[in-house]
Formats: sequence, structure tokens, C-alpha cells
Amino acid sequence: MLDRIEREAVRLNDLIGQLLTLTKISTGGDLMLRGPVSLTRLVREIAADADFEAHMQHRSVRAVAEDELIIQGIEEILRQGIENVVRNAVRYTAEQTQVDITVSRRSGRSGDEVVIRVRDHGPGVPQSALSQLFLPFYRVADARDRQSGGTGIGLAITERAVHLHNGAVTAVNAQDGGLIVDIVLPITAP
Repeated sequence: MLDRIEREAVRLNDLIGQLLTLTKISTGGDLMLRGPVSLTRLVREIAADADFEAHMQHRSVRAVAEDELIIQGIEEILRQGIENVVRNAVRYTAEQTQVDITVSRRSGRSGDEVVIRVRDHGPGVPQSALSQLFLPFYRVADARDRQSGGTGIGLAITERAVHLHNGAVTAVNAQDGGLIVDIVLPITAP
């Protein structure tokens, strides 16, 4: 009984932390000090940490990045937003598969952009749920998410963090299975 109480206390503490982060981003994130952030370095760090944890679940994470890609932003918020997507991908990718993360540059409507693509090899998401993934407290499968500890806040934090940086985040099902999440952020001019 004490073990169960401890697990529930940890989950409650995590939920409170996520709610505080969501509130911070939603209400005061734009007041935080911005600076140059190397998305190449940041994604490689997140991938290395996630890969270490994924190996315990018979999965792996691999990041491929172009040259140094830098944006003007708030590193702590960007880290949490990207990390939420990567951790979800690790959670849902099938055993013996790899989560692929690519960081690349492309020309956008308002100039050059960084595209961070996270692709898993899991079951994907029902088409009807794709537009709701980034809403607070939305979970695709309640029973499965409760077992895995999901609260439905992580991707809402991601969406708010990306929006705070004048970017966009989208999710689509891969044709051969799995989910692809694209985070698009404007690049700071050199």
C-alpha cells in the first residue's frame, strides 16, 4: 500500500510541475530573457538522454542534424517542449525500433526555418485525434496513458513553447505506421 501511495505522490508532483510550466509559458513566458539557442546542440543532448533511457525498454533514439542551427529563444522552455515530443515517441514506438529525430533548415514564408522532425514506429494516432493532440489534458487512450503515467499536458506545453517562439507544431501519421511530429521555428539571421 505504501508503494502505491508513493507512486501516486510522484505522479501528483509531476502533474503539478507540468501545470506550473504550462502556466508559466502561457502567462509570462514572453517576459523571460531570450538568447541564442543552438537547436542542433539542444536536440543532440535530448536525444542522448532519451536514448540512454530507451535502451532499458529495448528501443533507441537517433538524432541527425545539419550544421549549427540557431534561433533566438528561451532554452529551458524549448528543451521541455522538444523533450516532451521525444519522450512520447520513445513511450509509443515498438520494441526493437528507433525514434528518429532530424534537424534541418528550409526556406519558409518569412525566411529560413528550422524543422525538428520526431518520428516513432508505434501505432500512430486515430485520424480524428490528430487535431486535438496539443490540447491540455487530451489523451488518445485514457487507459493506456494512465498506465504509462501520461497526464495530457506534455504536448500542450510543447505547443505553447513553440508558439511562444513564433513557430508551429503539427502531427501526422506516417504511411507505414507511427507518428511524425514536426516542430518548425524561425532561424535567427547570422
